[in-house]
Amino acid sequence: MQPIFFVLAIMGCGDDTSGCAEARIEPVRYATVQQCRADLPAALARNTDLSFPVISAGCRSTGPQMVSQDESSPKG
Repeated sequence: MQPIFFVLAIMGCGDDTSGCAEARIEPVRYATVQQCRADLPAALARNTDLSFPVISAGCRSTGPQMVSQDESSPKG
């Protein structure tokens, strides 16, 4: 099973921060969301060449994920 890791998505948005679209994914993979969030300012600084009025970034998980089934849930 492959490990779960986090990547930084760079988003380009309109002036009112609506209509955001993913512009890039940073090539770095992070083991924890905390490591990813710590690199947000540097990632934004590396991506100032994008031609959007507003640039933002966010961490997202990638890799296989498992869902646990709560045995106390009602079954249909």
